[in-house]
Amino acid sequence: MTCAEATRSFAPVRTVWRELLERLPWSSIFMTPEWQEAWWDEFGQADELRLIVVGPADAPLGLAPLQLSEGRITFVGGMDLFDYHDFIAPDPAFYGELFDCLDGEPWKEMELSSVPEWSPTFTQLPQAALEHGCTVTIEEEDVVPGVTLPESWDSYLAGLRKKDRHELRRKLRRLETAGDVRVRLVDAGTLERDLLLFREVMAESREEKSEFLIPEREAFFRRVTARMQEEGSLRLFLLEIDDDPAAAAVLAFDYGGRRLLYNSGYRHAYDHLAAGLMLKALCIKDAIENGLTYFDLLRGAEHYKYHLGAVDGRIHRIVVKR
Repeated sequence: MTCAEATRSFAPVRTVWRELLERLPWSSIFMTPEWQEAWWDEFGQADELRLIVVGPADAPLGLAPLQLSEGRITFVGGMDLFDYHDFIAPDPAFYGELFDCLDGEPWKEMELSSVPEWSPTFTQLPQAALEHGCTVTIEEEDVVPGVTLPESWDSYLAGLRKKDRHELRRKLRRLETAGDVRVRLVDAGTLERDLLLFREVMAESREEKSEFLIPEREAFFRRVTARMQEEGSLRLFLLEIDDDPAAAAVLAFDYGGRRLLYNSGYRHAYDHLAAGLMLKALCIKDAIENGLTYFDLLRGAEHYKYHLGAVDGRIHRIVVKR
């Protein structure tokens, strides 16, 4: 049997999904059933869910988390809340078998967004599509800058460009003398209250972030952060200065030895301290001290990322037509 299971509910495939994730050489928190189900519950009900386990039931090749709408197949999840998409496919035979599984589905076009260049999907999915008589186009979608973390903070600083290293040290010294300065990692007991603080600081930092926080996205944030706190992945950092409990905030997730900086904000009253940038730098320091190997600054080419030593990776959009 080519397709062990095709389901329209997350529950029947959660166990095999997690098992397949453990076999991948690389994965992301966006590829977990917890993240995708949280998104689906808030945003996905207008489309048809297709969670396809490819391969025999006793030895699955992979899983395709897809949704179908008016003849168009996409990954579960939108680009506004997912920085990466991919198949959960540790076996390269998955890609050819996938198209056999999709033969019975009423699709004309498959649009796969945010596929990283280092994923097997980037090379093997187009090849399998061509072998099944489809046409394929690939375009670069965005950059995903990140920092490979050394074993020590001093080594990290030494790896920065001279000007960036000097500026970072200078700004950290200025922050340290600004008053009673603390970085607090939020725990489960204060999560609900601190998420409100995070929302407030994020909205204040930039107008587009305030506009981004529509009620549905706020509901998603509450749902996914609570779940990732249970899983031990959530890292919500607040920069406290004197009596201000949140001069800046960073929402990050630790997964697979990496820290992903998902969103952030700062109060303009602390612009002179570069509070937002300094908290990000201190999050990198914390990641190094906790033995993580990569600090992923995710989608977008904002200048601050390169001042922190980031190097671009790339994500792509793959469009397949029958």
